[in-house]
Amino acid sequence: MKKICLLLTVLAANSIIHAEENPYLPEAKLQDAKVSTWNVGAGFTKKLLHGNVEWVNPYGIAYAKVGAFLNGDNEPGAQVGFRYPYYLTGTDKNGYYIGAYAGHIQTKIINGEEKARLGAGIDLSYVLLDAERISTFSVGMGAGEPLKNSQGETIEKTEPTIQFSYTLSFGL
Repeated sequence: MKKICLLLTVLAANSIIHAEENPYLPEAKLQDAKVSTWNVGAGFTKKLLHGNVEWVNPYGIAYAKVGAFLNGDNEPGAQVGFRYPYYLTGTDKNGYYIGAYAGHIQTKIINGEEKARLGAGIDLSYVLLDAERISTFSVGMGAGEPLKNSQGETIEKTEPTIQFSYTLSFGL
């Protein structure tokens, strides 16, 4: 019994020490950035014209986009995502960011109605970041959910899709 208690104590102490030195957390590359924490703006993502909100934190940029698709019936759409600074250039925090996104990626007409298609993907961005604004050029690769008509036939399969995006935001 004493050996088991000693073993459990050692394991518990080891896990506490390991939690303090977590090597799995990403590096906080934007910790000393002189930028506005909250930013609002507008942009264009594939055929989605949107307004966006961006949150700059020490680990990257989180964003939410809400707007309408420019084709068909102007179906509403939204996306959320996060970008992590991969390689910074220059004195500001400009550079290449890698990220992930999820939300509406396109629209498709099914049974005479336009439906927004949900999907997710990864992207590579070049971000121009300074004290007044964030300007982002992005190329993403993702896939959307399969879409079926009222007879259960698959109209749109899950296939890779490319997404180009530009956003411009200003600090609050």
